[in-house]
Amino acid sequence: MNVLVNIKPVQTIQQVADFLQSHPDLELVAIPQAERYRWISSTLQQFHYPGLSKAHKGLLLAYLRKLSGYSRPQLTRLVRRLLDHGVLSWDVHPVRGFHTHYTPEDIQRLAEMDALHDTPSGPAMKKLCERAWHRFGDPRCERLAEISVSHLYNLRRRPAYQKIRLHRTKTRPTITPIGIRRSPDPQGRPGFLRIDTVHQGDWDGVKGLYHINVVDEVTQMEVVVAVEGISERFLIPALKTLLTAFPFVLLGFHADNGSEYINRQVARLLEKLRIEFTKSRPRHCNDNALVESKNASVVRKFIGHGHIPQRFADLVNRFHRDHLVPYINYHRPCYFPETFIDAKGRQRKRYRYEHMMTPYEKLKSLPDAQQFLNPGVFFQRLDDIAYQISDNEAAQRLQTARQQLFETIQERMRTA
Repeated sequence: MNVLVNIKPVQTIQQVADFLQSHPDLELVAIPQAERYRWISSTLQQFHYPGLSKAHKGLLLAYLRKLSGYSRPQLTRLVRRLLDHGVLSWDVHPVRGFHTHYTPEDIQRLAEMDALHDTPSGPAMKKLCERAWHRFGDPRCERLAEISVSHLYNLRRRPAYQKIRLHRTKTRPTITPIGIRRSPDPQGRPGFLRIDTVHQGDWDGVKGLYHINVVDEVTQMEVVVAVEGISERFLIPALKTLLTAFPFVLLGFHADNGSEYINRQVARLLEKLRIEFTKSRPRHCNDNALVESKNASVVRKFIGHGHIPQRFADLVNRFHRDHLVPYINYHRPCYFPETFIDAKGRQRKRYRYEHMMTPYEKLKSLPDAQQFLNPGVFFQRLDDIAYQISDNEAAQRLQTARQQLFETIQERMRTA
């Protein structure tokens, strides 16, 4: 049998006051509603609640609230019920619910008609039900002929309706037959490019120009082109310029899954040049990590994050071609990783200082490097470009040209 609380029963109002003072944080476990009702009724009758003073009534009600767990308004209603009717009992009345007007047969008929008419709108289906009963005398549509449009939609959401009409199929992945979804494997050969797009900021909702950044995976030779937009009108000519800017034969082209590269125009261009087209795999964030790191260490470092309007794309592109690209390929050293297998059999990379060199020097250091060059390109000609000026002179020319670039852009924007 459930007990209300394991304490000594109180007999007087003074004991009630002492109990409330000595048990300020008492918490009770739940007990059946009928048990609480009987205890409240017996306690009120024991203390002759109607004849108590206002202060004593307050003490007794606080005592009942603490031990019953009821709120003050709820306990007040129970006391009023006891005073009005002389009895307090827990009566559970079954819920009768609402009368169902439309039968399962009506829902089935609605589902059949929706299937026949390819699920028309609610008003159209209501009109069809009216015509089926009033004009063609179909007794199965007698009740449906009087249905409202809103309730017709309610019937369509019923489980009985959806069991007939609803068919669930597993999500099928969209297969884009453009590019091979894997990481390229250059095997120490130059000519496997990684490409990405860098946006040069917005200004009041107006898009800035874009940088197309392409990096060779083995030599880290890099070409950057500025374009007004990444639509086919601007991107295809830029790609043609990029693909002819490298001194070696191109074998691979790897991009992320952006639609500016994964499209049929780019695929046709690469197929014409016999260049393998690969794209990044899901949940492999390192597939295009090399060019993304170059976005920060080259493009953002030298151009910044500020907004440059699209109309200055040609001006910025000349800066890239004449100063930035020669500097980063022939005069800017960078680390090259040394891959090894650790004790657990995992592939690791180590970056040694003695392996730091410029991308051009890395190209020359490859075994039998001449075989990778384009026809008619020789290292003697490339050496003239690489060693014509020193690294410091190239950097000075780059800084001067960059300052002139931004001053020209600012001046033209003020004039406009």
